[in-house]
Amino acid sequence: MDEVDKMRSSQLANTASPEIQERFKRAKKLLLKLNAMSGYEEECRSVLEELIPGIPASATICPPFCCDHGDGIRLGEHVFINSNCTFLDGGYITVGAYTLIGPCVQIYTPQHPFDYLERRVEQEYAYPVTIGEDCWIGGGVVICPGVTIGDRCIIGAGSVVTKDIPSDCVAVGNPAKVIRQNDIKK
Repeated sequence: MDEVDKMRSSQLANTASPEIQERFKRAKKLLLKLNAMSGYEEECRSVLEELIPGIPASATICPPFCCDHGDGIRLGEHVFINSNCTFLDGGYITVGAYTLIGPCVQIYTPQHPFDYLERRVEQEYAYPVTIGEDCWIGGGVVICPGVTIGDRCIIGAGSVVTKDIPSDCVAVGNPAKVIRQNDIKK
């Protein structure tokens, strides 16, 4: 198992390994191109498709955008990601169809070791983040490693999501807490 496989399977991975460093370099070069564009330029789409293989034609990402790898991001149809978002995709980040993500949202999958001596070495875990369908993630939200947000959720602006949120909920705060159940289902 190489370091990329370890990273994708939530095992402690050596981020200084040549294979992971090459992936970082590839993504940063593509992001440099992407972030120099307005988002309305034709070439913008081709850069996005190279950065995030399999991105649906109906999904939108507004530059500037930041990620670690790009190929760890899985988007559903009609996903909208506003500007200045950061997706650290060592672990997979999956976003369901019709989900809206506000500006400056940060989604983190990396988790460093708790032991300070282990943190001195270039290594980390990566825990996947999953966001369901038809969600609205408000501006400035931070979603921590390993979190799952169910379908049809609303996460209030500026919230920090540290634990799973069940479907059909509104959650706000730091840490985010469910403040009500949505009963609108069609």
